Amino acid sequence: MALVLIVDDSPTEVHVMQKALERHGFQTAAASDGSEAIRKAKSLRPDLILMDVVMPGVNGFQATRLLSTDPDTRSIPVIMVTSKAQESDRVWGMRQGAVDYLVKPVPMDQLVQRAQAAVAG
Repeated sequence: MALVLIVDDSPTEVHVMQKALERHGFQTAAASDGSEAIRKAKSLRPDLILMDVVMPGVNGFQATRLLSTDPDTRSIPVIMVTSKAQESDRVWGMRQGAVDYLVKPVPMDQLVQRAQAAVAG
């Protein structure tokens, strides 16, 4: 069973994503900012990280860059899930190491499909 780390400072967003993923057989864990995401990625070794961008402290772009350049975590795919909808944001997110970029509000069936694809490789 694949483990997905959901990184978002909104408890509501985390809850909605957790319920959708768990209904499709994923295990989930959560982090509320980039620093916590990095710590949990190293300790839990999730199969996928869903990363918000706008968070206090270490933002999602910074956390993704750190995760994608760390030998311990660079093999974990990161999907950005954010309200930042500009093309420049998407390009920047992908440059930081994300494998996909979804703009909120994301239909939950699309989120699950992208998560399944990312975990499958």
